[in-house]
Amino acid sequence: MKKIWIMDFMPFLVVPLWTSILHLDFVKGSFVVDVTQSSYQAEENHNITLEWTFTTKPDTPLSALKILCSLNNDLTLYYLRDGVEFSEVQDKKFSGRVQSDKDALREGRIRLQLSRLRTEDSGLYLCEVDTGYGRGYNSCRVTVSDANFTKSSTMTMPLLSRSLQTPDHQDTTPTNGRFRVAVVLIAFISAVAVAGLTVYFCCHHQHQTQKHPEEDETETLPV
Repeated sequence: MKKIWIMDFMPFLVVPLWTSILHLDFVKGSFVVDVTQSSYQAEENHNITLEWTFTTKPDTPLSALKILCSLNNDLTLYYLRDGVEFSEVQDKKFSGRVQSDKDALREGRIRLQLSRLRTEDSGLYLCEVDTGYGRGYNSCRVTVSDANFTKSSTMTMPLLSRSLQTPDHQDTTPTNGRFRVAVVLIAFISAVAVAGLTVYFCCHHQHQTQKHPEEDETETLPV
């Protein structure tokens, strides 16, 4: 008679076990932390409002909430525990620049206004939420640009685009001054040539008229 070992039943035992685990993960996964905007772009000295949402249950007190928001998972931006905000835990670089909307927490929204932005505020902002009946986190990216750099780039763009355009027609032809000088020079040379020819012909004609009378007198002399 073949003996039946417990190992023979392992495939049948493992399947229900994994099914139970997946079911528990599905129930736990019903709690969701989401972001209303995955990325933000702003200029220096401006303000932005970061917002996360999380699954809520009716009549959940604020004292049950634990919220930790940080920059690059290192610098604390906002910390709330048992419904109380702990500003002393906040990093010094954010001191006096973060305002929260506690009324929005009752609706499952975390709204943090970050004012007087700096370029070093750029990075990944992570927010972790623990409500007692669920825990989760999500992140968004913030990019803060230098205001002076943006203005200088905007001013140089028209000059750059103009330099790339086809030169005007007047740039590819001789200047008016040079053209006028050439015309005057040609006219002067022509006038000198005409004057020279005129003088030459006048002198030649006069010489011929003076020579003819002498020839006539020699012809009339007697032999």
